[in-house]
Amino acid sequence: MFHPCVVIPVYNHEHAIGKVVGQVLEHALPCILVDDGSSPACAAVLDQLAARHPGRVVLERHAFNQGKGGAVLTGFARARRDGYSHVLQVDADGQHSVDDIPRFLDAARARPAAVVAGCPVYDASVPALRLYARYLTHVWVWINTLSLAIRDSMCGFRVYPVAPVVALAARRRLGLRMNFDIEILVRLYWDGSEVVNLPTRVGYPEDGVSHFKAWTDNVLITRLHVALFFGMLPRIPSLLVRIWRN
Repeated sequence: MFHPCVVIPVYNHEHAIGKVVGQVLEHALPCILVDDGSSPACAAVLDQLAARHPGRVVLERHAFNQGKGGAVLTGFARARRDGYSHVLQVDADGQHSVDDIPRFLDAARARPAAVVAGCPVYDASVPALRLYARYLTHVWVWINTLSLAIRDSMCGFRVYPVAPVVALAARRRLGLRMNFDIEILVRLYWDGSEVVNLPTRVGYPEDGVSHFKAWTDNVLITRLHVALFFGMLPRIPSLLVRIWRN
């Protein structure tokens, strides 16, 4: 059974979220919005979206901000309760190309056990420092998987099978903030999941709201890479066998 939904974590994106939801609904997909402790202004917009699209848009709400990862995991829990097989994760700020949804779902339908991960194709709006900084994370991910299977571990436009994510989150605590996208992809790969990489256009709207905190999130990501490195060491034999079999 292939029964997907969309999960969108939202934190104070009241100016962009309406357009993003509208684009998602054009693809006839149910949408789970997770209000991650947003301001009253954003919360009101989310309430209006859920009321305007009953049965098509459902709303989960955190009493306080838990971070992107925490919001996505709440969306997964709701998706499992509602019987969905796959979650397509989309950011709320409008930077992802929602027109690529059919292509991502086709890839997930063809390989339902795999994670379909977006590989950004940036336009001229991307900040140069952010673009170059991503490559340090890419190198660490390639080291920690002993593989080039994950082309980009930071893009939040992905399709996940629900079951392995829920199982992973049940047995260990995952990073709840900007370290989430990196950690979950590496650990799912360690668990044996295949990763299908698809290019997708990514832009940075001039009025976009970024919640990346340069100091805090970079420290979290650095600590994550170190933890993953030491987690990779005892997995070296199994990772090498996997490479040999492929």
